[in-house]
Amino acid sequence: QVQLVESGGGLVQAGGSLRLSCAASGSIFSIDAMGWYRQAPGNQRELVAKITSGGRTNYADSVKGRFTISRDNAKNTVYLQMNSLKPEDTDVYYCNAEVVVRRFSVLTSWWGQGTQVTVSS
Repeated sequence: QVQLVESGGGLVQAGGSLRLSCAASGSIFSIDAMGWYRQAPGNQRELVAKITSGGRTNYADSVKGRFTISRDNAKNTVYLQMNSLKPEDTDVYYCNAEVVVRRFSVLTSWWGQGTQVTVSS
């Protein structure tokens, strides 16, 4: 089993900043990509940002220039620095990790429990 524990969500005014963290633990041989997704009630979960083990990043167009994803491979932790937040960024944010749990096993996808981000206008 793999556990992803998120932290850093909360309430912030428009224009403000938040930093999300997600630490992976448990049965981990290696981690490929780690990422952040968000989902509003009734909507599909959508990619916010993703980072590979080599540091290659991918962002949703709506957050480019405002959000920065990074990771600490030694700590199995991914971060999302969110600046210039807008009310439309309000969502539940979920951490995702693509994990190889033991040598020669397949890649499996794991999710955190979600953390609420609320941006007031």
